[in-house]
Amino acid sequence: MVIYNKQNNQNGNNKNNIKTQSPAVALVHDFLLYYGGAERVLKELGEIYPEAPIYTLMSTKKGLVSVSSKEVKTSFLQKFPKFLRKRHRWLVPFMPTAVETFDLRDYDLVISSSSAFAKGVVVKSRIKHICYMHAPMRYVWDWNREYLEEKKLKGKTKFFTRLFLNYLRMWDRISAERLDYLIANSKYTAERIKKYYRREATVIYPPVEVNKFTPTKENAGYFITVSRLVPYKRIDLLIQVFQKLNLPLVILGDGPEKKNLQKMIEGDKNIKILGWVSDKQKIKLMERARAFIVATEDDFNITAVEAMSAGKPVIALNKGGTAETVLEGITGEFFKNPTMELIADAIGRFKENEKNYNPQEIRQRAEEFSTEVFKERLKKFVKKVR
Repeated sequence: MVIYNKQNNQNGNNKNNIKTQSPAVALVHDFLLYYGGAERVLKELGEIYPEAPIYTLMSTKKGLVSVSSKEVKTSFLQKFPKFLRKRHRWLVPFMPTAVETFDLRDYDLVISSSSAFAKGVVVKSRIKHICYMHAPMRYVWDWNREYLEEKKLKGKTKFFTRLFLNYLRMWDRISAERLDYLIANSKYTAERIKKYYRREATVIYPPVEVNKFTPTKENAGYFITVSRLVPYKRIDLLIQVFQKLNLPLVILGDGPEKKNLQKMIEGDKNIKILGWVSDKQKIKLMERARAFIVATEDDFNITAVEAMSAGKPVIALNKGGTAETVLEGITGEFFKNPTMELIADAIGRFKENEKNYNPQEIRQRAEEFSTEVFKERLKKFVKKVR
């Protein structure tokens, strides 16, 4: 990029005052409300482009932890009353407009990190826009029916919600057409991008901080899972399975289903819900676990790879991202569908093969998804398309 030194230019149009700088980059992210898998990707993007500011619809102190040293610019939604921002789903009707109001004309490259609205920024034709997509907008596409059932809407409310989701689906499709390039976080996500947006996407797996974990075969006998406590994560199903098998399970996470799940485990000393814990505590719990288990169809599932970083086998649904990261019989076991019988059968197969699992071999597989691998592949992709 060639720019002019404005101060010297005012004193005369001297050609010697022209200097070359690297392209100006802006990062755009849906929300900075908490620290999850998408925010880990954003953190690494911020390290690749340390001068790039972050544009996001809304932020909280908790969400800003991972990007504390970065310049963060929020939309007009940040000015809404706090009680509304805490219930940010109420503000969804304003979000397409909010993201399109970001002024990005001073940049040469925009990289959005999106599973909803960030990809919808409007940029000038000369500006390249690359989207790292964590998932197509779930509640207007493949989770549309489940979303409506989960909310238990009825009558006029359900009717108008359907109308709005139909509008949002059209906006989502149109905004995806404006992108210059798409990166998917897994082959599973790339397939859905092709289905819903009719676009091809390059797969670059998200970064996993592999080196934070020490692989070990020793364990304290419990199984572990890490998840937001929402219905589609099927933590209730895992609880039922472990109660039936009388096996210990540690659940890390929080969410709207926490109260219901706590009722399920009243009086059960084998199952514990610890909520969100510090990274240090999570690492220790992972390293002392017997195995990691997940019963849902995730886009990638970073925590499953973190467990492999600690040398722990993963018992997982053979769909979504874990179907790409877990190697059956080498780094874990699969079950075809999320049912009590099939999950119990997978746990049984794991127990039969437990002595054959090699923590170092499991760790080697996890290293294929390290932060270093992510950064290298992302840089190569950007260099190629620019």
